[in-house]
Amino acid sequence: MKNLFDIRGKVVVLTGGCGVLGQCIALYLAEQGAKMVVLDRNEEAGKAFEAKLNEVGEGLFLTTNVLDEAALEQNKRDILARFDTIDVLLNAAGGNMPGATIAPDKTFLDLEIDAFKKVVDLNLFGTVLPTKVFGQVMCEKKEGCIVNFCSESALRPLTRVVGYGSAKSAIGNYTKYMAAEMAQKFSPKIRVNAIVPGFLITNQNRALLTNEDGSLTARGETIIAHTPAGRFAEPEELLGTIHYLISDASSFVTGVLSVVDGGFDAFSI
Repeated sequence: MKNLFDIRGKVVVLTGGCGVLGQCIALYLAEQGAKMVVLDRNEEAGKAFEAKLNEVGEGLFLTTNVLDEAALEQNKRDILARFDTIDVLLNAAGGNMPGATIAPDKTFLDLEIDAFKKVVDLNLFGTVLPTKVFGQVMCEKKEGCIVNFCSESALRPLTRVVGYGSAKSAIGNYTKYMAAEMAQKFSPKIRVNAIVPGFLITNQNRALLTNEDGSLTARGETIIAHTPAGRFAEPEELLGTIHYLISDASSFVTGVLSVVDGGFDAFSI
């Protein structure tokens, strides 16, 4: 019987691939035999990471802007010139900014609308545009996997992160919509799912969740208190779910939000 989790030779495109989580994902998939294409804005970090990827497998870094369709189209041409196809798209690009959050001493009336728009653009349109561009290859060959990166803030409203939560809620709906769109209009072998990570420490949220001495902030303590597993996630704990979603092991799975959160969403009081 074949190995349902075998992803050797699959061409995997990962947006936002130079962050802590992105690098962890890319290295793991390269070790499993996937041909990794990492897209990011940071060219210096990307080139250094490309060398690291090629030590464990086959990797390519390309500079991009997930909000620039022309740049993404050029990325697609470069990918096809190198690998001939695209099998998997991981839409991991995203982020937040202070102006789109509401601090404890502020209210919704203090929200910076321009910052809100930028956060929605990055997290929503930064998924929609890569899907449109790279998904075209999948539509033409009638096969492929797309995994969007959602958030706990899409499942229930979290304090402060109103812009980010709104965008990620849209990603949840968009994922389900696109699952039907791809299956019915192009091929049932094109699957669209999302991973919903629990709370983990990244360069973006480290100062929000931990103090300089490594202890938890009040927000960090609240999160842990509402996580039955009693800790933050490690980046490596997302790898199994991602591997499953892009492999034949999930061939009848589409339109699903796969939650990996240590029980956070399941816990009330």
